[in-house]
Amino acid sequence: MLIPKFGDPADPQSLKTMLSVWLRSNAFKKSELDAEALTQELTQRCKSGGDFIRIVMEAIARRQGAIRWALYDPDNLLYLARIRAEVPDALFVHIIRDGRDIALSLKKMGGFRPFPWNRSVRSLRETAIYWEWMVEKGRSYAREIPGDYLEVHYESLIQDPRQTLRALGEFLEHDLDYDRIRQQGQGTLAESNSSFREEGPQGDGTVNRWKQRLNANEVAGIEALVGDCLRSLGYQLESGSAVRQGLQEKMMKELYQQFLNTKLWLKGSTPLGRFTTLEPLGIDQPADANQT
Repeated sequence: MLIPKFGDPADPQSLKTMLSVWLRSNAFKKSELDAEALTQELTQRCKSGGDFIRIVMEAIARRQGAIRWALYDPDNLLYLARIRAEVPDALFVHIIRDGRDIALSLKKMGGFRPFPWNRSVRSLRETAIYWEWMVEKGRSYAREIPGDYLEVHYESLIQDPRQTLRALGEFLEHDLDYDRIRQQGQGTLAESNSSFREEGPQGDGTVNRWKQRLNANEVAGIEALVGDCLRSLGYQLESGSAVRQGLQEKMMKELYQQFLNTKLWLKGSTPLGRFTTLEPLGIDQPADANQT
């Protein structure tokens, strides 16, 4: 969000503007870091977005007495190549969930509706295309770094957490003890952020929810669009092995994928990135007109 908005942090003025916003964000407040000390360190050492992330996260880790740090954001998939270039010792864990459950969940939160003619419709199919686009973007980048990339299925993490965490721990060279994690749960381990909170405690209920909440036509519509991707990831199709994708589905998929690719390019490679929203950072007070 900050780099498209304010420019390359290697430029001192861009970094200064970036810091003036970052230090007023809820994200910074949650870090409990000293603003003056962090500003001094960033001013001296930050030459890239990777430097910014590393310096901030290392400072948080030191404060908490931790030896490692991690960042979670699905959008990291879209910038994996850049993260790799700027944080060369980074390891990447890609948690993949059944696209039918993702479409169902995102639909409840508003869905993916980029065009004016479908803004009033919460479409499962468009959201499924968005899921496939994200997953395939990450997987395509990951082929360049097979030793530093691991895929974990969400369903395995829920249904067999000990075995899944054991494999993940070996990849990270870090002890991931399931019982200790449960006892000292933080964030969403302590309080669910599910879009289906009315269901109560999560457990296995978060797996294959689509089977109970989607009708046969909805499932068939999703599978006609992203069935090949689902199957390549090991998910069984409800409509069988033959995925029928007609001309309408092909055109729809091509349209949305081109839109998403263009939007990503415009945000990262043109001045239009200045229109990036900073709302997720939770800025307390507006800065000047160019920073809001």
